[in-house]
Amino acid sequence: MTQPIFIERDGHRTWLKWHRARRRAADPVFTGERIIEAMRLGASIEVDLVIHADHGCAVLHDLSLERETTGTGRVRDTSAATLRQLHLRDNEGQPIASKVMLLEDLCALLAEGVVHPGALLQLDFKEDRQALTPQIVAGFGASVSPIAGSMILSGGDFDAIAMLAGSARGLRTGYDPCHRNTLAELQASGNYLGFIDEALATAPEAGMIYLAYDIVLAAEDAGVDIIAPIHAADRRIDAWTINSVTPQSIEAVERLLRLKVDQITTDDPEGLAKVFTR
Repeated sequence: MTQPIFIERDGHRTWLKWHRARRRAADPVFTGERIIEAMRLGASIEVDLVIHADHGCAVLHDLSLERETTGTGRVRDTSAATLRQLHLRDNEGQPIASKVMLLEDLCALLAEGVVHPGALLQLDFKEDRQALTPQIVAGFGASVSPIAGSMILSGGDFDAIAMLAGSARGLRTGYDPCHRNTLAELQASGNYLGFIDEALATAPEAGMIYLAYDIVLAAEDAGVDIIAPIHAADRRIDAWTINSVTPQSIEAVERLLRLKVDQITTDDPEGLAKVFTR
């Protein structure tokens, strides 16, 4: 079976990141089984973090529980004990056997298993600096520190990322400057290079810059190379998110490979790997 890890093209390696811990498009999100599999293979994989009521982090994307789990209400109002009893849902909304994990559960699971030296687990923090408390920061550091070398912490508020990363020696960081209206604003202004310069200045310690792939392609359409300044600053670029394998997404990935992005986030890394490595 094809191992959905990376694509080699013209001497450049582009990693296929398992978005929300999916190896295949049909996979449910955030299951321990897939996370362990990816880390043993040496893949790049991403999970999201949101804050729960006991000043820790749950491995979930949404701030509310209904879509991803069998629970209801806000994650922020839900205790750690309650979260651990909730089941995840599949892509059709049906409950599955896997339960919600907390950050400390995930880190303990990884510490017990064999992690490939090339594996990288992205922790994408979905909240901001104002959400952090000293207890959250201390708990984050205690959980992550034993395996920090195999992780990268990212988010849209780099002040929050820097504060959390400061509690775990050796933890790499990344920054995502994109928001809902970024593409439209850039298409109107044409200031793609200014956008990249600002991102690099905002997050001087970030080794990875995460950009919506349509922004990368829109810049190319406008005759602007936004990859070059990122590489010139000795940073790497992740282009997100290819949700499925279609003729349109295959064309987009071809362009991203030609532009030499370092990583592509996708919900179907196995499907893309089969297309581009056969």
